[in-house]
Amino acid sequence: MRDYQVQDNDHRYKIANREALIGVGLVIFNFVWWFAFAYGLGGKDPSEYSYVMGFPAWFFYSCVLGFVVMAVLVTIIVKKWFVDTPFDDEEQDE
Repeated sequence: MRDYQVQDNDHRYKIANREALIGVGLVIFNFVWWFAFAYGLGGKDPSEYSYVMGFPAWFFYSCVLGFVVMAVLVTIIVKKWFVDTPFDDEEQDE
């Protein structure tokens, strides 16, 4: 019972939950990006594919550009919204 009370009063759990939800949002965005380009552009006959830098357009936009976009997006979000949180118990500091 005491663990639940500590979670309710400890601000670190709120921060951790917020950051976890941001992470889940990033994963969902990454999947939607990948799925939209991979199956949106790759759903036609291979003879009709257009190419970007030697790769089929669906592969370039879903995998290559998607990786770059996600790397930049994760870097920005971590620097802007994630908080450095101490893991030490507050009771020990008293």
